[in-house]
Amino acid sequence: MKKFLSIGILASLLYGCGPGNTGELTGVPGRRSFSEPTPLGMVFIPMGSFTLGSNDQDVAWAINAPTKTVSVDAFWMDQTEITNNQYRQFVYYVRDSIARRLLGEINDEFLITEDQFGNPLDPPVLNWEVPIDMEDEEQREALNALYYSKEDEFFGRKEVDTRKLFFEYYWIDIKQAAQKRNRYNYETLSYDQGEVINSLGEKVKVDNRQSFIMRDKVNVYPDTLCWVADFTYAFNEPYTNSYFWHPAFDNYPVVGVTWKQATAFCIWRTQTLNKFLAPEGITIQDYRLPTEAEWEYAARGYLNHSMYPWGGPYTRNMEGCFLANFKPLRGNYVDDGGLIPIPVGTYEPNDYGLYDMAGNVAEWTANAYDESAYSFMHDMNPDYKYNSKPSDLPALKRKVVRGGSWKDISFFLQVGSRTYEYQDSAKSYIGFRCVRSYLGAK
Repeated sequence: MKKFLSIGILASLLYGCGPGNTGELTGVPGRRSFSEPTPLGMVFIPMGSFTLGSNDQDVAWAINAPTKTVSVDAFWMDQTEITNNQYRQFVYYVRDSIARRLLGEINDEFLITEDQFGNPLDPPVLNWEVPIDMEDEEQREALNALYYSKEDEFFGRKEVDTRKLFFEYYWIDIKQAAQKRNRYNYETLSYDQGEVINSLGEKVKVDNRQSFIMRDKVNVYPDTLCWVADFTYAFNEPYTNSYFWHPAFDNYPVVGVTWKQATAFCIWRTQTLNKFLAPEGITIQDYRLPTEAEWEYAARGYLNHSMYPWGGPYTRNMEGCFLANFKPLRGNYVDDGGLIPIPVGTYEPNDYGLYDMAGNVAEWTANAYDESAYSFMHDMNPDYKYNSKPSDLPALKRKVVRGGSWKDISFFLQVGSRTYEYQDSAKSYIGFRCVRSYLGAK
């Protein structure tokens, strides 16, 4: 008894004699202050309120964008649309990951099987420090599985089989975790009634916190054939052959990516930065696609009642020059300076410093599309998401697309116009940009 008493007194002394302890409520000492630096290539969008919805009549009185006053939190947003060269970094990461996984089957040096404490890692982690030696015949033989077979080769060219570039990604479904039936029961110390729907559309009992981790896998290579598939009786083969991979198009917005590919890119981008910051003990908010409200708020750029990001009801400036890349006249695509997408940042930015929020390429958002979404979404950080199941009807796989593109008429360039595309569709006129929630208030 005396022994336990002495331990209790010692513990209280250790706590009570800490530096600066006055017995008052002062919070946990030693917490360092944090100021979030500007992410590379992003601009800051301050929190604010605005009138969400159309500033003009809807096409054919669709009435899918009635006005509604909403408020959104502060966030960072990519200054431009994601370019071909930026997306190619993602594709190359997936390609190199598969290559190292193949090499790990013949050489353990390409895999890290234990953590820093000697505990086994299952599955093993890729070792990026070991260089790949293409002069090594055994390594070349192992990497053959990454290339097209002889039957699939064109003119004997040895090329990476893009059909094999799959990226497996994970995310935490917080909305399902927040449902009352899925909460942890502190009386029974278990998830009694918990049940989640996984990415395959299956109902699964909640056993532990890992039950809320969703998994999916997607091929990351853009659909380069979309240039031919999107337009009948049009000669667009040169864009299929070169738009994504040729250096001449490096600074052009990436197209031919599905909503799922764009979502996977955001998750990979988050993982890449978190791995770099991990030794410093720093974490960031996730990169993600913008909500529909965030996109419109950013596109307006302080001009809350204007039809276009630059303000005013016109698509030309005082000199008669067009202010964005779109389809200005019947068949005259080039009158605004571009036939197809043009390099990002060609036109002037809006007042937030964001380029191409109207025209060039339309942009995926995070939200599912519903004609009446504005009537039931909350007025604080409005958000309507639906993770469609493979068995769902096509109408449930629609995602909101904003901003209009190089092939659209001016109506779709208006900041309040909304349309949709199916999440598994890849189009030659749809790209995306990322956002990141701001840490704190500003």
